[in-house]
Amino acid sequence: MALLDWRDSRHWDNKPAPCGVCTKPTNLRSDRGKPVHKVCAEQWTEQHAKPAPNQS
Repeated sequence: MALLDWRDSRHWDNKPAPCGVCTKPTNLRSDRGKPVHKVCAEQWTEQHAKPAPNQS
């Protein structure tokens, strides 16, 4: 699973909002400013990753 680096303060908001994946409250924000838990974002990214091109 890909681990996201959310150490930057822009991933935090003082106002909780429902996670876009699990709907539980979170103060965390994605790179696009959407409320989402880091674990939820990592799982979503893993499930929606495009396969690497086949290099023969």
